[in-house]
Amino acid sequence: MNKGIYIATLEPHSGKSMVSLGLMRTLLGKTVKVGYFRPIIDDVPKDERDNHIDTIISYFDLNLPYKDAYAFTRSEIIQKRNEGKSGEIIDTIIRKYKKLEEEYDFVLVEGSDFSGEGSVFEFDVNVLIAKNLGIPVIIIASGEHKTWEEHLGNLQMAYNAFVDRDVDVMAMVSNKMQEENLGQAEQNIRKFIPGKIDVFAIPLIETLSNPTIKEVVSALEGRILFGQEFLNNQTGNFGVGAMQLRNYLPTLRNETLVITPGDRADIILGALQANISSNYPRISGIILTGGLTPEEPIIKLIEGLSQIVPIISVKEGTFQVTNKVGAIKSNIYADSIQKIQTTISTFERYVSFDPLVEKLINFEPHGITPRMFQYSLVKKAQESKKHIVLPEGTDERILTAAARLIAMDLVNITLLGDEEIIKKKVMNLGLNLDFDRVNIINPTKSEHFEDYVKTFYELRKHKGANMDIARDWMTDVSYFGTMMVYKGHADGMVSGAAHTTQHTIRPALQFIKTKPGVSVVSSVFFMCLEDRVSVFGDCAINPNPTAEELAEITISSAESCVAFGIEPKIAMLSYSSGTSGKGEDVDRVRQATEIVKTKRPDLKIEGPIQYDAAVDITIGKSKLPDSEVAGQANLLIFPDLNTGNNTYKAVQRETGALAIGPMLQGLNKPVNDLSRGCTVDDVYNTVILTAIQAQGI
Repeated sequence: MNKGIYIATLEPHSGKSMVSLGLMRTLLGKTVKVGYFRPIIDDVPKDERDNHIDTIISYFDLNLPYKDAYAFTRSEIIQKRNEGKSGEIIDTIIRKYKKLEEEYDFVLVEGSDFSGEGSVFEFDVNVLIAKNLGIPVIIIASGEHKTWEEHLGNLQMAYNAFVDRDVDVMAMVSNKMQEENLGQAEQNIRKFIPGKIDVFAIPLIETLSNPTIKEVVSALEGRILFGQEFLNNQTGNFGVGAMQLRNYLPTLRNETLVITPGDRADIILGALQANISSNYPRISGIILTGGLTPEEPIIKLIEGLSQIVPIISVKEGTFQVTNKVGAIKSNIYADSIQKIQTTISTFERYVSFDPLVEKLINFEPHGITPRMFQYSLVKKAQESKKHIVLPEGTDERILTAAARLIAMDLVNITLLGDEEIIKKKVMNLGLNLDFDRVNIINPTKSEHFEDYVKTFYELRKHKGANMDIARDWMTDVSYFGTMMVYKGHADGMVSGAAHTTQHTIRPALQFIKTKPGVSVVSSVFFMCLEDRVSVFGDCAINPNPTAEELAEITISSAESCVAFGIEPKIAMLSYSSGTSGKGEDVDRVRQATEIVKTKRPDLKIEGPIQYDAAVDITIGKSKLPDSEVAGQANLLIFPDLNTGNNTYKAVQRETGALAIGPMLQGLNKPVNDLSRGCTVDDVYNTVILTAIQAQGI
C-alpha cells in the first residue's frame, strides 16, 4: 500500500492549497490518521509559523507537532547547498517523512512555493524529493494570465521532468481556468499524457483570488481605525473614491474595497450608508490614504453607526495604495474559514476524488533510490541491534567508522588490538568514541583465548592441526574475530582494511562454513547510482564459476536482494542477448539461467543478455520485446570475476556511484571483507550490512 502523495507545481500562486485542502478532507474520510509534510517552507519571522502548515493542522485538528511537519526553511536549503551539503538535505527530508509514514496511515506532502531567493532551482529539488520519497505526484499549473501555449507548455514540461526521473504522475490539475475552457483544457492535456493519468480542470474562483481585509492591512502596514472584528471580510474588487459622491455611488460593486483620501468625509460616510442600504451592494472595507484621518465629528458619527466595516488608515498616497492592492496575492489562513470551505467545495465539485484516492492507496512504488536505500539500511539495523567485531582495531578508518556507528547507536562493537594503542590513536584522531560503549579485546589476553584454542584444535585436527598450531592461529586477529562469531560471542565480523581477502575469508570457510545446500561463497555489491540501486554479483570472490556455481550465485544474490527490500529482476550478463550468440562462455550463462528457472521458477530472470539491453528500456525492448526483465534489471550477474570486478569499478569511478560491499553470501554467519583501499564510508556501510545479515540468521 502506498502511504503518500506529493503535490507539486512549478510556479507560485498555482492554487495547490486547494488540492491540499480538498485531498486532506477526502483522505480523512477514507482513513483514520493522515499526516501532512512540507519538505521546504518559506522563511517566517521568529515565533511565527508557516501559514500552510498552520492552516492544515488547525482546520483539520491534526495531532501533528508543528516541527514534525517540515524539514527546512528556504534559507537553510540555500545555506546547505552553498556548503556542499545537498546530500544532507535529502537525507533529512527522507528521515522526517519516514517518521510520519510510520505514525500515520497516509501522508500528504506539499511541495515548495517558488517565492523568494533560490526559486530558480526549486522545481528540480521538488522532483528530486518526490523521487527519493518514492511517492507519486499530482502536478498543478495555473492558467491565469497565460496563453494556451504557455499553460500547456508548463504542464508538459513538468510532466516530462517527473517521468524522466522515473517518478509516477498520478494526476494533473489545470487550475484557475475560465469556466468555458475547462473541457478544452482536459482535451489538450490528454494529447501528451497516457490515459491512465487523471486530468482535472478547475475554474478561477474570484472570491479565492481576492484578498481579505486582513491581507490588505498586512500588505499596506495599515492602522485599523474601526471594524477589527471584520478583518476576514472578503474583498470582491476595489475602486478609488475620488469623484463626487453622486457619481461614485453607482460604481460600487458587491464587496468593493473603497480606497479614498482620509479627508473625504463625503465618500467615507456615503460608502458606509450604501453598505446598509438595500439599494446598494455591500462593501468589504475602506482604505484611507495619505495618512489622513477624518475629523473628530466624523469619527464620532462613525462610532455611533449600528453597522460597520473595517476602516484602515495608511500613510501612502492613493495612487501607490491602489497599485499595491492590485498586486496582493491572496492566501488561505487558519482563520479564513469561509475561504477554506469554498476551496474544499470547489475541489469536490471539479475533482473526482474517490477514484483518485483509491488509486493513491493502492499505488505500489517501483524502484528505490540510493538515499532511500541507505535510510532503509540504518532503520533496519536499528530494529535489532547486533554485535560486530572489527579485528583491525588500530586502523584509523575502522576507528572513525566505529565512532560514527556508536554515536548513531546502530550496533555494538568489539575492537581487537592493544587497548592502550587504540585509545591513544582515538585521542590523536580527535574522535568522540565512547569507550564505555565499545569492547576492546587483546586476543592473547582474552578470557576466552584458551577456549578458542581448544575449539580450533577440535575443528581442524583432522587437517593435521595440533595445539601449538591452534594457539598460533588464535593470536591472529582475523582468526580470533571469526572464532568470536562461531562461538556466538559476536554476531558478525568485518575485516580486510589491512588484510587480504583470502586472509579474511579462509577462517570463515574453515569453521563457520557455508549454509546447508550452498556450496559456494559469493558476493554482491549494492551499486548506488544517481537515481536507482542495482545489485552486482559476483565481483569479488569466484574467478571462473561453472554453470552450476553461477546459478547458485544467482539464487544467493536474489535472496540477498529480498533481504534488503529489493525485488530482484535478474539479468544473466553475457556478450550476446537471447539466442543469437554461440560459444562456450555464452552457453555457460544460458545453462545457468535454465538451472535457476528450474530451481526457482518464482524469480524473474533473463539470460543471456547484454548489459545495455538489461538496463536500458529502449534497447531492452528492441532486443527482447517479450521480456519482463529487459531494460528493468536491478540484479546483474556477471559471468566471471574479471568482468564483474572491472565493471563495478568502472561504473563506480565513471559515474561517482557509491558501491556498498562486497557483502559475502552463503556463510552460516556473516563475515564481510573490505578492500585495503576502503574509505570510512565503506567501513560504516559494510558494518551495517553485516548487522542486517545477522538479523536473518
